[in-house]
Amino acid sequence: MKSKKQEHKQQQKKGFDPWLISTLLLAVLLLAVLLSTYKPSDKEKIGKSAIDFINNNLVEGTDKATLVSVEEEAGMYKVTTSYKGQNIPVYVSKDGKYMFVSQPLDMTQNLPQPEQQSTGNFDAPDKDVPEVELYVMSFCPFGVQAENTMKPVFDLLKNKANFKIRFIANVNGDDYKSVDSLHGSTEAMEDLRQICIMKYYDKDKYWNYLIEFDAKCYPSSRDEKALDSCWREVAKKFSIDDRKIDECSKSKEALDLLKIDEQLTEKYGVRGSPTLIINGATYNGARTPEAFKQAVCSGFKNIPVECNKTLGENSTSVSGSC
Repeated sequence: MKSKKQEHKQQQKKGFDPWLISTLLLAVLLLAVLLSTYKPSDKEKIGKSAIDFINNNLVEGTDKATLVSVEEEAGMYKVTTSYKGQNIPVYVSKDGKYMFVSQPLDMTQNLPQPEQQSTGNFDAPDKDVPEVELYVMSFCPFGVQAENTMKPVFDLLKNKANFKIRFIANVNGDDYKSVDSLHGSTEAMEDLRQICIMKYYDKDKYWNYLIEFDAKCYPSSRDEKALDSCWREVAKKFSIDDRKIDECSKSKEALDLLKIDEQLTEKYGVRGSPTLIINGATYNGARTPEAFKQAVCSGFKNIPVECNKTLGENSTSVSGSC
């Protein structure tokens, strides 16, 4: 015969634990409630909306921006995106309606897409001396490409046309720290430095500085210490007084000059870096030295002989904007 102790053990094996079953049922019910009531946070909604807007309106080609992070900053959401290996922050209003890149963009409306011009279809208004304005952000990779593409055109026509680099930024106060630029404060300071170089030095010296800076210092754009050392070395190479430029860049004088660029950006509806405007007309064609040259030459009343020279026949057109 089995003892009472053995019978009790057999009953435990055959039976079930009611507390365990109740706990499992409660956990399943709680999970179902959580899943049914889950809603994306405001940050998640803002991040997704921003990425959708950027990919539908601001980038070209097959490359797409992706979301890195969303955090609150200065009463807005700072949305950090990744595009072609580079982290690029944009700012979105708390209601999710406006994105701040260089100016507020209404995210409830799609932007009108400009028609891509062929080089032969662009004809700038004629002037005796064409005004050639290239709007950029100094640390935008596409802006840097456009500057280097424009350099052979500048070398060819610098005595026939007025070439000007202008910067896309917002001035929100009365000192240099109030400048907002898409790629951060280091970009804003480089904008101001280049404005000062253009004011106090001749155009050849500025363009030499610009191309050397793009080659040597642009890769250090996120390292403030390395960047400071680099731009000073480039300035000294071309006999530019780095102390004078540093002092100027933090002055009201530089801020006032940047405000002029800001006003022109708004006047012409400049939305991205780079944007080329010749005699007030926006050029949307290919970005090669030859295409840029033909666009500039279309703006002369009397076309100079230099326009007969072909530039970079084997150059590949680049696209994209910040």
